[in-house]
Amino acid sequence: MTLRTGHIGLNVTDLDRSLAFYRDVLGFGVIAEGKEEERRYAFLGSLAGDGRPVLTLWQQAQGSYDEARAGLHHLALEVDSVDRVREYETALRDYGVDFAYEGVVAHREGSASGGIFFHDPDGTRLEIYAPSGAEGAPVPSATAPTCGFF
Repeated sequence: MTLRTGHIGLNVTDLDRSLAFYRDVLGFGVIAEGKEEERRYAFLGSLAGDGRPVLTLWQQAQGSYDEARAGLHHLALEVDSVDRVREYETALRDYGVDFAYEGVVAHREGSASGGIFFHDPDGTRLEIYAPSGAEGAPVPSATAPTCGFF
């Protein structure tokens, strides 16, 4: 048996704020929601898909993401093309998101894959990338993977 990722669970400080970001900006559909004040959560995925959650938001965090603590490094989301990455970049800029790098960057020197790197409302590091189409895009570091150090 081979394991594969089922869904990703993120602790958030404010479910309403995070839902607005993941639903309205990134386009996830809400599959289910728990609305009890002490047990708020949302299962997100593609409503056009099989109805299985891709991402679960749990309103349990007391503070923002801490990159110095063990756990999630970043969440990478794949799209089909660099043009689609740029569409997300535009939507994220309109939303006021801060980016780790300017525009689409390659994953490493000479790589065909690349994307954009940014943070969600709680500071969790996110990446939207395409497996090809980033040939010639700048690289933040010639000696290390771009996604490892933002």
